[in-house]
Amino acid sequence: MPGVQTATPGSALQDHPPFEGYSDEPRPLAAHGLLIATFATMLGAGLAAGRRRRGRLPERIGAGDVVMAGVATHQLSRLVTKDRVTGVLRAPFTRYEGSGGPAEIEESPRGGGLRFAIGELLVCPYCIGQWLAGAFTCGLLVAPRPTRVMAAMLNMVALSDFLQHAYKKGS
Repeated sequence: MPGVQTATPGSALQDHPPFEGYSDEPRPLAAHGLLIATFATMLGAGLAAGRRRRGRLPERIGAGDVVMAGVATHQLSRLVTKDRVTGVLRAPFTRYEGSGGPAEIEESPRGGGLRFAIGELLVCPYCIGQWLAGAFTCGLLVAPRPTRVMAAMLNMVALSDFLQHAYKKGS
């Protein structure tokens, strides 16, 4: 991508065995490892909180909750990674590239190390989706009512966006 800066050479794990030779470009592997550990810790804490609240984790999460949380995860991931207004939250980690889809922008990660890795996470709806799905999962276990209300609101926005696209296409 134009304007993309990669991590600085001395900061990557690939300079050391067993990661040596992983990539010809410096990659923020240590920062990625930190993000993975952060995600796993937060998810584990959320699952533990759900277990404490309920006495045990449920056998399964109902199909309705899975669909509603799935649509909400999609909508929230677009909001976090592509929305013009939320650019203020991404700006310390990203570089503005230009307009994207309707009401969306394109950005690229910037900086090095952890800053670059967070930037990669914040510009990728697929990447941030895992984090948001984890949050919805924990929310359904710890605080199901407010989580369902929030998910329902995001589903309404997703439906509205779909209808806006259909209306524009039909005009």
